[in-house]
Amino acid sequence: MNIVIAGGHGQIALRLARLLSARGDVVHGLVRNPDHAEDVRAAGAEPIVLDLESTPADELAERIEGADAAVFAAGGGPSSGAARKDTVDRGASVLLAEACEGAGVLRFVQISAVGVDQEPAPDASEQWAAYVRAKHAAEVDLRSRDLDWVILRPGTLTDDPGTGQVTLEDSGDVPEGGYGRVTRDDVAAVIATLLPARNVRHRTLDLSNGPTAIEDAVAEL
Repeated sequence: MNIVIAGGHGQIALRLARLLSARGDVVHGLVRNPDHAEDVRAAGAEPIVLDLESTPADELAERIEGADAAVFAAGGGPSSGAARKDTVDRGASVLLAEACEGAGVLRFVQISAVGVDQEPAPDASEQWAAYVRAKHAAEVDLRSRDLDWVILRPGTLTDDPGTGQVTLEDSGDVPEGGYGRVTRDDVAAVIATLLPARNVRHRTLDLSNGPTAIEDAVAEL
């Protein structure tokens, strides 16, 4: 497959690029900062330097034409303010989805977060509330598009070594005991498995570490 990853220098994105390139896929990583290009190459992807907060959709469509799939792994980052939560976590996802429609890139995996369809708690910080609302708006936009989309909502992310074992299921009510944790390694491995699974589409999935092998968890969908 030929796969484009938005937010190509992110922690999950670099892990995903390594997995995809190792199995023979062609990978391109969209990055804003040209200083990040070498890290993206080291992970096995070809960098495309552009700013997802300012690039027109038709220009982005030209840059990704010929791809088979896109992954939205970008984010404003923990230190960004409320405004960038909207322009990146929502706006950049909308831009990529629009560009994919224009370029005929139908497969689209969006990394979101658990619980974003619930209103933020009254005592939530301005940044957290903006993040939740931006992620939710990005999901709503993607569901309106004629793409083979999957929205993946990981639980609390960790840098522990990957386990290869997950719980992957359609999003629903908050589970008893709250949402679980999941390693970034395992998030990347789930995305790598979902990308060619074209029969899994138009699904919003919660992801945490659990008892089921990743290949089996995706097959069960």
